[in-house]
Amino acid sequence: RCAYFVERKKRFCKMIPAPGRRFCGEHGQQEEENDRKRIPCPLDPKHTVYEDQLQKHLKKCNSREKPKPVYFVQDINAGFKDVAEIPEKQVPISSLSREELEDLIMKLKKASNGLELHLKEQILSHQALQEALNDPKNGESAFKHLKQQASILGNMEKLHLLGPGRCFVEFGAGRGKLSHWVDVALQNVENVQFLLVERATTRFKVDGKHKRRDSIFERLQVDIQHLCLKKVPILEKKKLPVVGIGKHLCGAATDLALRCLVESYTTCCDGEHEEPALKRSRTDKTEVASINAADNEGTKEDCKPVAGIVIALCCHHKCDWTHYVGKDFFKSVGLGPVEFNYFQRMSSWATCGMQETTTKVSTSEESEDQTNDTEEHEQTFSKTESGSDTVQGILTVEERKEIGCLCKLLIDHGRVEYLQQRGYKAALQYYTESAVSLENVLLTAVPSPSLIPEP
Repeated sequence: RCAYFVERKKRFCKMIPAPGRRFCGEHGQQEEENDRKRIPCPLDPKHTVYEDQLQKHLKKCNSREKPKPVYFVQDINAGFKDVAEIPEKQVPISSLSREELEDLIMKLKKASNGLELHLKEQILSHQALQEALNDPKNGESAFKHLKQQASILGNMEKLHLLGPGRCFVEFGAGRGKLSHWVDVALQNVENVQFLLVERATTRFKVDGKHKRRDSIFERLQVDIQHLCLKKVPILEKKKLPVVGIGKHLCGAATDLALRCLVESYTTCCDGEHEEPALKRSRTDKTEVASINAADNEGTKEDCKPVAGIVIALCCHHKCDWTHYVGKDFFKSVGLGPVEFNYFQRMSSWATCGMQETTTKVSTSEESEDQTNDTEEHEQTFSKTESGSDTVQGILTVEERKEIGCLCKLLIDHGRVEYLQQRGYKAALQYYTESAVSLENVLLTAVPSPSLIPEP
């Protein structure tokens, strides 16, 4: 191993140097006999390169810009952006006066009037995971994930989404475990394919271990914001109905995924030769009318509807007004981007306002190379949200938690209305206990009967 001691990590470098060398290429400048100069890579200054080999390195550097895949369409799912609507500067919640904060909370409660504040509990399970759930070798963290995956599959089965002739698109797939369990549940079903969407490279993927020949796994390394499903070759060829799934799809990624399924996939079907930029430049009303018209034509042979959507929601504090699909709902209750900006940050109070969560964060972040599945989405709030946006002395912990839950519900209801306006039967439900995951709300949607083509 390399003899260079990495002070930041308090350990020696783990790279293997060339034969006869004490240091790896990255730390070779430490060798006295080596007069060659190393400089930061201009594409990614986190690593260095020999100055005399810079041009050669730039051609093969992993940080170089790679050719875009055929299904990459710039900002196709980004939504309509009105620069005049975006607040110029975010004011910390802690900087608000008591009167301003009370006014915000009053607006929140007024907008929430008439909403179902207590969601239905639909904690289900599925036979495919029973063996794993009963395996004593699984630790507490793995057991929690298995319970969530089992409930997601149970809800999919209840909606009749686990069947043959489907393409399951897992957004924010990570290691691909949710798709893995769907595949296990469909082990005797033919003509099934999986598309795993993940913008980052992922270690320890499970989709590569599948040996069944009648199920196809394909990874799409692309940001959901730029994904045009219609142009994915395997979907172009087979034209199977799509089922969109996701487990803990962070903030704005949920909105991008919904627009990817409900808007761009349909509009690509009905207007492949129309430029995406033209679609995004329309006014909101024109855009809605266009989508509804596209939905009504969904019975064409070359364009099957989205068969269903099942997404476990999370990280509402990472939502973004530009991408948010529920703008029409917010405007209908007298709210806009300013209120949304506050509510999305206040939503973190629902999961980080308790002392035990903060303690859990500090302990879980100690292991840098941790490969176990942890509830990482529940651990990202403490430093970012609880820091500048606390209101100590004004609201109690329970009041903050209640307001945070109300903010999450309001944002989610905007998503439900968005799906309903486009002809989907959408619902929110608790799919697992809060002791298993604080992010325990599942968004489900299936097309209304009028959108389902005749067999």
